[in-house]
Amino acid sequence: MEVGEPQKMLYPQDTTETEGAEVLAAVFSPLVKYDENKQPVEEAAESITTTDSQVWTIKLKPYTWHDGTPVKAEDYARAWNFAALQDNAMSSSYFFGRVDGYNDVHPGEGKTPTAKEMKGLKVVDDTTLEVTLTAPFSQFKTMLGYTAFYPMPASAIGSDGKLAPAYGEKPIGQGMFKLDKPYKKGTDPTIELSVYDKFPGKKPTGWTKLQFKVYTSSETAWNDLQAENLDIHDSLPATAISTAKQVLGDRYFDEPDASIGYIGVPLKYNEDFQNVDVRKAISMAIDRKTISDTVFSGTRSPADDFINPAIPGYRQGACTACTYNPAEAKKLYESAGGPKSIELGYNADGGHKEWIEAVANNLRANLGIEVAPKPFEKFQGILDALDAKEYKGLFRMGWSIDYPAAENYLTPIFGTGAIGTGSNYGGYSNKEFDELVAKGDQATDAAEGQKFYQQADDILLKELPYIPVYFYRSNFGHSTKVKNVKLNLLNQINWADVEKA
Repeated sequence: MEVGEPQKMLYPQDTTETEGAEVLAAVFSPLVKYDENKQPVEEAAESITTTDSQVWTIKLKPYTWHDGTPVKAEDYARAWNFAALQDNAMSSSYFFGRVDGYNDVHPGEGKTPTAKEMKGLKVVDDTTLEVTLTAPFSQFKTMLGYTAFYPMPASAIGSDGKLAPAYGEKPIGQGMFKLDKPYKKGTDPTIELSVYDKFPGKKPTGWTKLQFKVYTSSETAWNDLQAENLDIHDSLPATAISTAKQVLGDRYFDEPDASIGYIGVPLKYNEDFQNVDVRKAISMAIDRKTISDTVFSGTRSPADDFINPAIPGYRQGACTACTYNPAEAKKLYESAGGPKSIELGYNADGGHKEWIEAVANNLRANLGIEVAPKPFEKFQGILDALDAKEYKGLFRMGWSIDYPAAENYLTPIFGTGAIGTGSNYGGYSNKEFDELVAKGDQATDAAEGQKFYQQADDILLKELPYIPVYFYRSNFGHSTKVKNVKLNLLNQINWADVEKA
């Protein structure tokens, strides 16, 4: 199985990108998974109940850790408290922001926590966890399929109170697969796993070994797939898509996907882009349809909203600034005093070179400016540079959903609280946006909640903190050695269904 190098060590609570999450999804079993209707269904949880959407009771199924010891409610409380505590600087901490007591453990930059644990987490007994939120949130159960909500064994934390490096190299999970040996990030070309015999859920039949092969080039992985040196490539590069059907036949798949591709904007960190008219001009100068049809051979569609069409809440044509209008774009750009040159960063390990260069050509031709694409060897490189506030150019960014809700396209990427502790790499902050999302969160009726989320979306459409370029489709393929390869809603392989051919 092809995978890019994870940004960080294999700590679930510090993983918010797709490569590490793909590996961890094999090692851990989430509290919920999602059915064909995108609804959460209990997985490691026996039940998740509430009467008011504010106090939630989670009962656990009898799972064991890979060392054979029982998984207990305290293992979830430990993981969530560790992730939330500001001193630990976990990248997923923002996902716990709705739990009562989060502000005590994570008061914000320059402030000191007044507690080590959130008062909203209560271990009732070995198999029961009670979670109290600061306000009702109807989507809480839906969130619980995300990586951040995996449990953590006591052995994950060293005597110094920090995550043990040995755990990051070989996390002990409670999922379908266990690691055979530590993974040395940056050195090891593969991550080796075996089926965990005592996993209580459905397991693969006919095979027991899983190998993730770490690639820095999606094109190299494509060549290996064709040569039968790789069994599964779940994100084919743009260069492969036009011929993949001919080469792979019925082993090639083109399916709907809930992800979005953006041009990210370092709003907080570069004054060149702080005038909204500059961002609108850049957006209108991008020929999304030609990029979708030509670069991606029709396997992408032009983005016209910040919410993907696969999820309720999407509105066709909502993004008026996403309409290609080069003449208006140039006029607006010049009147707004846009920069004469732009750098456009992207990760070279993900097959993005072609579409980024197409965007660069659009901006050169339509705005009359210099544009320099800047490749980073690995996705972790650009994420690290953005985390450190070191990169000031526009940047390629994508969003694969963590859980199926319109809110997931809003809060983690554009919420004020997601700056530094989530995926808000541009530093965008808007009080009205935050308040509208909060109203959507607290709505007891789904339709009412969606109305507020769409109003928050309207602010993004007006201000363009990022520039939506395309909606993904899943383009993946497999070798002749395997069959029944399927992707779930989170773009992860359903390993239990895969068989040897």
